[in-house]
Amino acid sequence: MTARVFFYVQHLLGIGHLRRAATLARALAAGGFDVLLVSGGAPVDGLALGGARLHQLPPVRAANERLKELAQLDGAPVDEAFRARRTRQLLDLFEVEAPDILLTEQFPFGRTQLRFELLPLLEAAQDRPTAPWIVSSIRDVLRRTASPARVDEMVQTFEAFDAVLVHADPALVRLDDSFPAWADIQARALYTGYVSDSDPAAVADLAVGKGEVIVSAGGGAVGAPLLQAALAARPLTALADRRWRLLVGPNMPDAERAALAASADGDIIVEPVRADFPSLLRNAALSISQAGYNTVVETLCHGDRAVLVPFGTARETEQADRARVLVERGMVASVAPGDLSPETLAAAIARAWAGPSIRSFPPVDARGAAATVAALKQMVAP
Repeated sequence: MTARVFFYVQHLLGIGHLRRAATLARALAAGGFDVLLVSGGAPVDGLALGGARLHQLPPVRAANERLKELAQLDGAPVDEAFRARRTRQLLDLFEVEAPDILLTEQFPFGRTQLRFELLPLLEAAQDRPTAPWIVSSIRDVLRRTASPARVDEMVQTFEAFDAVLVHADPALVRLDDSFPAWADIQARALYTGYVSDSDPAAVADLAVGKGEVIVSAGGGAVGAPLLQAALAARPLTALADRRWRLLVGPNMPDAERAALAASADGDIIVEPVRADFPSLLRNAALSISQAGYNTVVETLCHGDRAVLVPFGTARETEQADRARVLVERGMVASVAPGDLSPETLAAAIARAWAGPSIRSFPPVDARGAAATVAALKQMVAP
């Protein structure tokens, strides 16, 4: 009998959470699981799921960049009636699926805005005659600004879980650096390695992006300042004679997209994000990007030299912490959140250009998808 996985994911601002979940869902389906990916964020066109299925909940997003409040896609508030409808749909779906494994992305170590539906989902799982394995799937870095009370709540909620899969390479980044209650969860924690959407051996195009500077900003919702600063920094750098390729994410507002497009010429290309991004990284002289999980993993697997410009607020520390660790190891250069200007970016580019290649460091463990499949197979093995 094929084991069934009910995989819950919620993206709020960018699409990185959903992309990583889709990568895991594909791997699990290819590994023999019957996978339903349940997405609570805005629909994303062209999401590659392989043999996995997708269920779209009534979508919500972050009301603003602070990522604290929820809104519907049209900006309407998420009221009690909406919460009740969505929770009922989620619980009914779970009842029909009757999974062997309930996999939650980030929760209970994040996505606490969704407690209104996730706590009932945990209760429903525990109340089944044969309870499923309950597993959390998290990234390498957690938000440090969670209050002691919130950390205690995370640990208490985690009591309902059988395991947490930490999608990181502990030789590079350890979760205890960002999660103060590591001692309370480590007995049920497993490092899988990073989850990568591509195989270095499959990056075969040796021409695309050769010698270029690649500038990317993930989904693009908060990426325009980075792309604009890159254009202004270009003439201040030793790479001004190179072709610069700016990749515009699908969530960038139309006005900002049009302003960037007006800058395009023979040596400046402005275009949508590309499926062959790993090939661009492999061939580029330098990558300039934010410090989201997926982009950083692809950069570590494929890039030569890099500048990270993390998105961050007083509350959201994840990207800044990820960039800080890599800077401390000498692998990349960085511009701190709030310090971005053409001058600071040009200075970071000079540091990255003068520094060692990422390829001179030991390869990062990016076998997280395969390790996740193996871990879940072991759980459901007779």
